[in-house]
Amino acid sequence: MPGSQSPVTLDRRDGPYGEVVLRQRGEHYEIIANGCFLMDTSDGRSERLLVAAALAQLPAGDPSVLIGGLGVGFSLAHAAAEPRWGRITVVEREQAVIDWHRCGPLSGYSAGALADPRVTVAHTDLLAHLAEPGEPYDALCLDIDNGPDWTVTEANAGLYGPAGLAAAYGRLAAGGVLAVWSAQPSAPFERALLAAGFVDVRTLEVEVERGVPDAVHLARRAGEGRPRATSGRC
Repeated sequence: MPGSQSPVTLDRRDGPYGEVVLRQRGEHYEIIANGCFLMDTSDGRSERLLVAAALAQLPAGDPSVLIGGLGVGFSLAHAAAEPRWGRITVVEREQAVIDWHRCGPLSGYSAGALADPRVTVAHTDLLAHLAEPGEPYDALCLDIDNGPDWTVTEANAGLYGPAGLAAAYGRLAAGGVLAVWSAQPSAPFERALLAAGFVDVRTLEVEVERGVPDAVHLARRAGEGRPRATSGRC
């Protein structure tokens, strides 16, 4: 969390999933959900890696990507800045977060990406979206929580369990890539990915100023188009 200045609350909403708050601390913004710090605008390296690492595993063309969680906009902006991506779908369940990007302080961080014709915003729960029948995605880049070992709500834990991983597997095209952000590497989650049928399971780490590294867990649905190798540390 950046700096030691006292935060200023800019907006506070009560919704079906609890309270969500936007705060400003110095020059940075923070999103708090149910009293738990989720993310801020101080860095963004690991959120960008979430998208870049997934794209690096895909063959040439115009692959589609689902970004799970709009957050502060780093992942979406990075995807929209890359001409290789074709269809870009962002799933965000909190209307407040969408509003903060469309007409609020976070609009600068989404870098105009919401206006990109390739981008569609789905205001819905991620697990519900994954469970719906629909065109498969070439990549799922998911960042809806602090990771599999520390969820803000009990319902979010479903994404990291057998049912959630089965839904993710089912919405991926053959050879498609799953990338999951986490506030720390999780060996149990790697095992869960393997148990769910994913292959090429590995974890990329991003060193942070204090504490354990951020992590991006990568896995692939078996099929055509094997991925290119990437470094395991950034």
